[in-house]
Amino acid sequence: MPEMNQLQLDKIALVNFKNCREASINLHPTTNCIIGANGQGKTNLLDAIHYLSFCKSYFNPIDTQHIHFDEPFFLVQGYFSRMGEQEDLYCGLKRASRKQFKRNKKEYSRLAEHVGLFPVVMITPYDAALILDGSEVRRRFVDMVISQTDKQYLDALIRYNKILQQRNTCLKQAHAVNTDLLEAFDVQLIPLNRRIHETRAAFMKEFLPFFSESYKQIAQGAEEVGLNYTSQLHETNAENLYKKSRQKDLAARHSTAGIHKDDLEFLMNGHPLKKFGSQGQQKTFLLALKFAQYHYTAAKTGLLPILLLDDIFDKLDSTRVSSMLQLVNSERFGQVFLTDTDASKAPEILNALQVEHKIFDITQGNIIERT
Repeated sequence: MPEMNQLQLDKIALVNFKNCREASINLHPTTNCIIGANGQGKTNLLDAIHYLSFCKSYFNPIDTQHIHFDEPFFLVQGYFSRMGEQEDLYCGLKRASRKQFKRNKKEYSRLAEHVGLFPVVMITPYDAALILDGSEVRRRFVDMVISQTDKQYLDALIRYNKILQQRNTCLKQAHAVNTDLLEAFDVQLIPLNRRIHETRAAFMKEFLPFFSESYKQIAQGAEEVGLNYTSQLHETNAENLYKKSRQKDLAARHSTAGIHKDDLEFLMNGHPLKKFGSQGQQKTFLLALKFAQYHYTAAKTGLLPILLLDDIFDKLDSTRVSSMLQLVNSERFGQVFLTDTDASKAPEILNALQVEHKIFDITQGNIIERT
């Protein structure tokens, strides 16, 4: 395992980002608690940090919807310590304009070049969608983890999705489908299917031990958990897959086969987690999945990601909260941000654990450091 360096956000500034008109706060290198009632902007602050890592929101892909009400623009600026260097990241968006993303005042020509350089792992109650929703959500999770450490994979995925969209447009033609054009799309998609499938399969073999270890670390029970990568390409190659699905594609008027149909099965004691796992087991499973993402990313990059914990202490007693805070403040983790509605619980536990930290109170988007 490579030697670990800590990625650290030293300062963040926001203007017109969601419900925050303007804020600028200096952050603690270890733990930062953001305290406030529901709807006051705690999650928005964490999402701003996510923007600086992924060039987009964790929750909503429509950038303009993050501009504060009728304001003309938003900006998010972060000052980081990374690999012994000071780094300045800037993300700005004006209505009806292209999003600008700069690193040390130099704008990227392609946003994909930035992904993975400033790794962040976010854990939120919305992660329940990984269990409850369709395969697209789970594929997105796999793609996000791999893309942070494999630029070639991200490039292949972007190309695949672009060509797939063109192929689906071709299949939707009102008149006779241009089969020559369809064949041309297939020729381009076949090697991309192979590349993406092989990378996902190799990733799962590497990722599973991180997941198993993380689950054992935080679980109270003795359940056996597993992850099973399913794909049409396990049984045949992409060329045969496209030939077999051609008539079905023409009838359905969209692409019915390919790596965009892959899925990730969540298993507990050999059974589907969604059907047989309790709410507590599902929550523990998701925490283990995200902690595995954290440790996998750290092992691959040699850089401890920033950990964002959004309202994960809700309905947990002080003993469980203490155990979790002790875990994420161990040497295996770097800088941590957490949100909570309880004004005293997390700060009191951090004091008891003798963990250095800062507390920020947030009300209607206004952020004030507690003294």
